[in-house]
Amino acid sequence: MKKVLLKSAVILHPESAFHNQKADVLITEGKIAAIGNTDIAAEDALIIDAEGKFLSPGFFDLNANFGEPGYETREDLESGSAAAVAGGFTGVAVHPNTNPPIHSKAQVSYIVNQTKGGIVEVRPFGSISYNREGKDLAELYDMHKAGALAFTDGTRPIADSGLMSRALLYAKGFGGRIVSFPEDTCIAGKGMMNEGEVSTYLGMKGIPALAEELLISRDLYLAEYNDAPVHFATISTAQGVDLVRKAKQKGLKVTCDVAAHHLVLSEKALEGFDSNYKVKPPLRTDDDVQALKEGLLDGTIDAIVSQHNPQEIEYKNVEFEIASFGIIALQTVLPLALRAGLSAEVIVEKLAINPRKILGIEVPTLSEGKEANLVLFDAEKFWTFNSATNKSKSNNSPFFNTELKGRVEFICNNGKFLTCKYG
Repeated sequence: MKKVLLKSAVILHPESAFHNQKADVLITEGKIAAIGNTDIAAEDALIIDAEGKFLSPGFFDLNANFGEPGYETREDLESGSAAAVAGGFTGVAVHPNTNPPIHSKAQVSYIVNQTKGGIVEVRPFGSISYNREGKDLAELYDMHKAGALAFTDGTRPIADSGLMSRALLYAKGFGGRIVSFPEDTCIAGKGMMNEGEVSTYLGMKGIPALAEELLISRDLYLAEYNDAPVHFATISTAQGVDLVRKAKQKGLKVTCDVAAHHLVLSEKALEGFDSNYKVKPPLRTDDDVQALKEGLLDGTIDAIVSQHNPQEIEYKNVEFEIASFGIIALQTVLPLALRAGLSAEVIVEKLAINPRKILGIEVPTLSEGKEANLVLFDAEKFWTFNSATNKSKSNNSPFFNTELKGRVEFICNNGKFLTCKYG
């Protein structure tokens, strides 16, 4: 089928003439052939009833882990891409938490070439330091030329302030962006969850909010000193939000994102010692959750991410203290954003528009003659996340076998399209 007609979709794109309006959209051979408020006729087209559903640019995730190379048993490029499609993502930035890490142009090129032309554009973030050891700068410029969109050591924070300063300055020279995972490992220690009343009650070592806030403060100083942009991945504390807010008011080139699960879950979820709630940064307090939501709405937090982190069952189905951090999350971002009370318009801004702006890549347009990079989603429909609907190789999610509200119905990119099935 070369033609698809979406009937009566609500268009969500601030730069579209049809923003917040119902319209029919005809897609022919991967391009938007027609768009209008009146009925569009199309012979031999697959007709999709989009009444009451939202059509927006495809979502773009700034934080996912696909495992390949090295951890293909958790997730590979193919299964990760399938999970992304089911979550409404036409673009995914994969972090270098691999073995070996993505620290050279050869590894960047491998990921770019393996996924080229797919319905999901998989774009790697290169590591800041060689082998993610935090000692010497990796081949930042070469990786940039090969297609790396940004640079981070993933879940390993850069402890050496001098190295971080040099990375910020060097990347600035060729338009690169440094992504900071803000955790002072000396303060965090071997903590398993947020430090507070709940960790004391459960008798578990905690990770203080201070561990995050110290690194945010340091990197803001370094970014200001070098007049360089910096992006903070998965901030989780109220004070962290406030530090970024004040930095933006001051005019610093700072952006940040939040993981979807931090918008709906607090540390109280860990009272049952379920390792599927074990994430890093850890689930924080109810006050932190509220501050994160407020930060999204006032523009302090620029984007929502999945922080998709698959783990084999033998690393999760164990005692909480020895379980690995992380959950699979690409398919649950939309439902969790809706559960957090965010409007469809805010969700599109934080999942489709801003992530691309942060990375300096083109935001897909919804106008005639343009390539169709779109997602159609229903904010009211329910579905069950289980073994039949899960597209990941792993199943480490606290939302597994639960009913979720918010479904992706259709996705289109690179001349390909899929209608999503739910059982």
